[in-house]
Amino acid sequence: MALFGGSEESLGIDLPIGLGKTLEAVVAARKKKEAVKLEGRSWSYQELDEQASRVAGGLQSLGIQPGDRVAIMLPNIPEFVFTFFGIQKLGAVAVPFNTTYKGREISFILQDSGARAIVCLTSYSNLINEIRSDAPTLEHVIVTGQRTLVFMDPDATVNVQLVLETGNFESAEDAFHTVGGMLVETFQRLGVPEAWYKHQGAIRARGKKLATIIVSEIEGLYICNIVTFLQQMDTEPLFKVIYVPPEIKERALEPMTSIEAESGSLPTLEAFRDALHAVVQERMQVTLTPGELTRDELLAYEKNRALSGRTV
Repeated sequence: MALFGGSEESLGIDLPIGLGKTLEAVVAARKKKEAVKLEGRSWSYQELDEQASRVAGGLQSLGIQPGDRVAIMLPNIPEFVFTFFGIQKLGAVAVPFNTTYKGREISFILQDSGARAIVCLTSYSNLINEIRSDAPTLEHVIVTGQRTLVFMDPDATVNVQLVLETGNFESAEDAFHTVGGMLVETFQRLGVPEAWYKHQGAIRARGKKLATIIVSEIEGLYICNIVTFLQQMDTEPLFKVIYVPPEIKERALEPMTSIEAESGSLPTLEAFRDALHAVVQERMQVTLTPGELTRDELLAYEKNRALSGRTV
């Protein structure tokens, strides 16, 4: 990614102190000139300034004040530039760090800096939420970009969608915890006693990802999408036919496991369904019967599919 073509001498201006003010001075001199370029797309200095101002305004609306720390966990993409200069325009302090860092490294940086917010890719949000309790000053997880990769294979994975009324939960976080708890019990019944769930995102066994949970809210309903590995999946063929940005491949290829690898037995799709079915009925004290989706459930399902279809 190219950034800021030209030098101070070529600009012919005296640059003020402070990166936020410096950007404003450069914009005044080079409004329509190319400032950022990535993969065939470019942004002018004026567009960069507008994006940075949006970031600054958004952070300010969340209560971020001059001097506050804002962590940045973004790869080499335009959103990093917009976020970095937005933080400067607000007068806050940017705390960028490597996107390949794992849980302990991230929690140390967040604790040490006292960051009140972090800006990261959508695909990193679950990891941040898992260690959020270790970062007491962190108030906001701000996601950007749609660089998320979820593995699914007809032979190796099972994809479950639960449509739940929001009134049954105190918050989306409560929905995450409820669904996570039900999955842990389901895995335990299928012979994976080491299954555990700490916070939003993943079910793990012995430190390896066993399942992914994504919860979205649409018109009074929580749509819970669950992807579980029944058996180990060979991901190499996928990367031979599609290009995946390095930062996404690194995160996507975190250690993964499966019910078969952990229990020594491959459950059938029906066995997994019946186990989850029983746990949902017991935990939520409801009676589930096979049938068609209701009108509201079908609407939420179709909207969710439409939204996911726009994801890159």
